[in-house]
Amino acid sequence: MIQHLDVDGVPTLLAPTGGPMHAGLTFRVGTADETLARAGVTHLVEHLALAPLGLADYHVNGATAPAFTMFHTQGSEADIASFLTAVCGHLSDLPTARLIVEKEILRTEWSSRGATAIDEIPLWRHGARDFGLSSYPEWGLGALTTDDLREWAARWFTRENAVLWIAGDRVPAGLRLALPTGVRQPVPVASSALPQTPAYFVNGARAVVLDSVVRRSTAANIFAGVLERELYRSLRQDAGLSYATTTGYEPRGDGYAMLRALADALPEKQDAVLGGFVDVLAKMRVGRIEQADLDATVAKRADVLGTAEVDAARLPSYALNVLTGHPNSTIDEHRAELKAVSLADLHEVAGELTASALLMVPGGHTADWAGFVAAPTHSAGVVDGTTYASKEGAGGLRIGTDGVSYLRGQRPLTVRYDDCSALLTWPDGARQLIGADAIVLDIEPTLFELPPEAAQIIDARVPADRHVSMPARTPDQIPQPRPVAEQVEPSGRSWWEIPVMVLSGLGTLLMGGFCLLLTIGMFVDDSEPNEGWFWGVIAVGWLLAVILALPIVLLKRRRR
Repeated sequence: MIQHLDVDGVPTLLAPTGGPMHAGLTFRVGTADETLARAGVTHLVEHLALAPLGLADYHVNGATAPAFTMFHTQGSEADIASFLTAVCGHLSDLPTARLIVEKEILRTEWSSRGATAIDEIPLWRHGARDFGLSSYPEWGLGALTTDDLREWAARWFTRENAVLWIAGDRVPAGLRLALPTGVRQPVPVASSALPQTPAYFVNGARAVVLDSVVRRSTAANIFAGVLERELYRSLRQDAGLSYATTTGYEPRGDGYAMLRALADALPEKQDAVLGGFVDVLAKMRVGRIEQADLDATVAKRADVLGTAEVDAARLPSYALNVLTGHPNSTIDEHRAELKAVSLADLHEVAGELTASALLMVPGGHTADWAGFVAAPTHSAGVVDGTTYASKEGAGGLRIGTDGVSYLRGQRPLTVRYDDCSALLTWPDGARQLIGADAIVLDIEPTLFELPPEAAQIIDARVPADRHVSMPARTPDQIPQPRPVAEQVEPSGRSWWEIPVMVLSGLGTLLMGGFCLLLTIGMFVDDSEPNEGWFWGVIAVGWLLAVILALPIVLLKRRRR
């Protein structure tokens, strides 16, 4: 049973454990509370709070997630008391002597982080804000000052915005949580960059990934397990198409949860995996869900509730519920909720999942055939202003009083100043505007006929708190205009492809028609067929027709 206590004004949870004592201090603050231009502030505060502790003889760790930050430790009672007391002291008076060093450590951490198939999903669903920021680098680190960090810590790392949890038989003697006074902070409202769902986007990863937002419930949690069983059976066991078929269910803190599913694929099997994945979703959407899968998933969850360490194991999630105001259930209530889940409940969750679905498909594929719409990759409108020509001969850059547009046929890119999440600036004059909808607009002075004051105009229009100074680039990192003959359209297709295909088609049509007439004439001619040379001419003509058709075939393959 989990006990509710109070330590120095911080809500405290205590549960027995048969193993080593461990504890955590969780705050309701994370990357989703930041802005793109100051991204990394929470992570940096976490590092500074831990930095003075050095190399401990017991386990200590910190973690920054979209909606929470946690400090965790395992060791003796004295070790835990010492660690948590020190962390709170550092949060109340940040030790900034290692500020520069910790910034570099965080940059190294980001650069060495391995890419995963789901890294881009938050960006596509939410844009360059709140829950979408986890897709972006921590660009704000460079500009953060000591005052910025102390102000952030004073606002978010307070006793009212924290929950302490301890797996042990008592609160460690000597523990002090000297945190400043504040208020409980609500979970940020999740934005959306998707005008319509279900939607899809294309990614180079060799996997199909589904991301959805459903109401937080026991039925949704069970549905994730049932979906995993069905994907495993269909794509791995029966068809032998995938190795990894996994699902995940993660409460977001605002009454909703993220429900995700993944199936990997070899390049030559991506079509089959995508089709099989969509078939599984369609099957569950129409209610074809096996009772045996429901029973097995419920039994698996119930087994976890029967373990001796169940209360200690659920302390971290229990603490998050306290922070976000979500009601916590007893073990008996959990068991009753599990038993009450029906196939009808799962069918309802399947409908929610489909309605909010965002599907990531491998490169070269689409999902419009399955009822998914393409997530937007360009803007709906352009700004009024002065247009500057591209040095590469195609497109143009329009700078106006309310934003900037890159004109490229029917697929313009527009970022308005008041909707700009970040403006990246380089010493060589380059600028990159990132809109709240995740649209990215690059302004390279070397590629456009821009006046010298163009960068200053844009800088003045974008609010100063959204500016991010980037390090100087080497000459080989600065793009140079290509000769017109080498330019490629935004779609990746060269400008000369269409004319060549048209000429090839006309040549093939003329030569093929001429040869066809000659061939028919030879068959209907009643004279003695002694003109062997004439048949040779016809054969050469057909060969030329085939050669003339080759550019069409090769270019169509290239375009695919």
